[in-house]
Amino acid sequence: MSEYTLSPIFPSDRRAMRQLDQLLEKEGIQRDGHLDYTAGLFDGDYRLVATGSCFGNTLRCMAVDSACQGEGLLNQIVTHLMEYEYERGILDLFLYTKCSTALFFKSLGFYEIARVPDRVVFMENRKTGFASYLEDLKKETEAQLNTAPESLSGRAVQGAVVINANPFTLGHRYLIEEARKRCGLLHIFVVSEDVSLIPYKVRRRLVEEGCRGISGLVFHETKSYMISSSTFPSYFFKDEDTVIRSHGELDIAVFVQIAEALEICCRFAGEEPFSRVTRLYNQVMEEKLPQAGLDFIQIPRKETDGSPISASHVRKLIQEGNTDRIRPLVPESTWKYFASEEGAETVKRIREAEEVIHY
Repeated sequence: MSEYTLSPIFPSDRRAMRQLDQLLEKEGIQRDGHLDYTAGLFDGDYRLVATGSCFGNTLRCMAVDSACQGEGLLNQIVTHLMEYEYERGILDLFLYTKCSTALFFKSLGFYEIARVPDRVVFMENRKTGFASYLEDLKKETEAQLNTAPESLSGRAVQGAVVINANPFTLGHRYLIEEARKRCGLLHIFVVSEDVSLIPYKVRRRLVEEGCRGISGLVFHETKSYMISSSTFPSYFFKDEDTVIRSHGELDIAVFVQIAEALEICCRFAGEEPFSRVTRLYNQVMEEKLPQAGLDFIQIPRKETDGSPISASHVRKLIQEGNTDRIRPLVPESTWKYFASEEGAETVKRIREAEEVIHY
């Protein structure tokens, strides 16, 4: 068996990066746009034969040259990436893999959470990780209901809304108000991955503050189980529509298990007049959720001056230096945050961002 050298691959190393792209392409993978760290195994001629990367708490873009398969190289890559993450204090790890390689990762101590048949499997390194998350959802539901007993009325019908709220707008509040009219208890899941321009803790707080006065709500974080578009791996797929559909189907496979645990029977989303990605995602939910026995209800967007309210438009106004113009579009709590000293750093981040519109 040949001997190989394991080494980090830095973006500044053009030769290694060129080899990385060539190896991934050879094995039917595209380099993901979201990578924190990449490592590779090189032979004696400094030829890349295996590679893998990390982004946050996920392992991704793992590949072995087909000419060198059977030598345990992917095992070495995965072990190295796990040790790298552990050294950073990241103990709960997730990965996405093709269905054909799920058994291999199972042998390395990863457990399946959900899958899209013939496309992708979502796995984690904790045997009871997802089960514990479901139990936590039940417990926090009971805890929040105990502090607001009026929420118990009509509890037989439970619904859910999943929002990023980047930031929370009057459009989000309208969606929640309309959804709440259709169910006795509404679970609001705020995407908790910190990949948005506005930090999760701020988004979560603004959601709760912006929903004051609406009874029958329970708030949850998604942790790493409801995947945002920024962290869903696109490197398995050749076209954007397949990426979006696969993301939606995997999200649904996870959500169906959450719905069963919480006795949720319907999911709500706002109609999407702007973003092609979100519109296609909604189409997937409309098709797949009923197949799982769940209703999917789209709520028309709230409008102001004849135009639908969107978080993207709010971010664009802030980026252009027109923060004062967002006031009619957001709850008072959101407006106060962006007008405050506390929100100054977030405003700066939005103004310096290259892109704030989601298509």
